[in-house]
Amino acid sequence: MVDVSVTGLRSTKGQVLVCLTANPKAFPDCSKDKASVRMAVKAATSGHFKVAAPADGTYAIAVVHDENSNNKMDMALFMPKEGFGFSRNPAIGMGAPKFKSASFAVTGDTHQSIKMKYML
Repeated sequence: MVDVSVTGLRSTKGQVLVCLTANPKAFPDCSKDKASVRMAVKAATSGHFKVAAPADGTYAIAVVHDENSNNKMDMALFMPKEGFGFSRNPAIGMGAPKFKSASFAVTGDTHQSIKMKYML
């Protein structure tokens, strides 16, 4: 079980989309990983929630503050209009961080604190 806390939301509107994957090729968009854990948490209650990892292993988490609840990251000329964050809070350059910089080991219960980032 991964205990997750999200900080830095700019509003309590919408939801936080959560993606937990062990597949580096599927990070940060879990759509290519059938074994990934995907969930939506109301933004108002996203300060603290749990994600069930399928098994012990190495995982990475990506979160999106989906403020308009349309179940996707809205973009404006290649720039995210909504907030995002990753496990281990890696530095953000051009594009999403690599799986390796956001990955962490799950052996029993673990905790990840994720700080949201907003570009626009």
